[in-house]
Amino acid sequence: MVTIRDDHALARDLASEAGEALLALRAGEGFDDPAALRDTGDRQSHLLLMEALSRLRPDDLVLSEEATREERFDPRRQSAERVWIVDPLDGTREFGEDGRADWAVHVALWQRTPGADAGGALAAGAVALPAQGVTLSTVAPPELPPTPAGRVRIAVSRTRPPEFVRKLADLLDAELVPIGSAGAKISAVLTGQVDAYVHAGGQYEWDSAAPVAVALAAGAHASRIDGSPLTYNQDNPSLPDILVSLPDLAPTLLAGIRDVHR
Repeated sequence: MVTIRDDHALARDLASEAGEALLALRAGEGFDDPAALRDTGDRQSHLLLMEALSRLRPDDLVLSEEATREERFDPRRQSAERVWIVDPLDGTREFGEDGRADWAVHVALWQRTPGADAGGALAAGAVALPAQGVTLSTVAPPELPPTPAGRVRIAVSRTRPPEFVRKLADLLDAELVPIGSAGAKISAVLTGQVDAYVHAGGQYEWDSAAPVAVALAAGAHASRIDGSPLTYNQDNPSLPDILVSLPDLAPTLLAGIRDVHR
């Protein structure tokens, strides 16, 4: 099928378009009923992305956070050549709070490696940060900031920072920086607001696929907290822990994580 946009540009454009729609929804609905705003945002962004992908990439499968359980565990994904992994609204809590900009839209493409029976890799991705007016993508990956000379800044969850990350910060004399969505945290590494993001305790593939695609394209380190690779399009989409950092910091962070986990 011939299309105007290649996969990198399509990921960027769809994330940006969904983000613009979410900004319009926020402006139109206001914040008097945050729960309704969040629910509507999740649903409308999901429908926008699903409609666009079904029209522009009809032969591909989609794994979305807002899909039904049956759709999430669709067995066809395990033999598919291409699977889009999307989070229509990453940071739903922050989206419903007036003034917060740390929420995102994720669009990523996983593609099977030629000749591989089961393996594949992220092939394209984009993270829109609509309230910040920014979309980071694999079209033109951001240039990584230099490794800091002072204290390392580690992005953590606003509401549930893992206890071991507090211990890691004490060990390394690092500063913990609360940020909302996973996409916003990883993007903060790529733009120099923080130097690393460490999380454990529960996430799914759609929480990290798009920002990890951009991070890897930019040359950042991205792995599980034990240093093993992040793998996507698995039968079970749970992907509970992650480390994204500037590349020079990864050995120190991985060693520190091992120390605090003993």
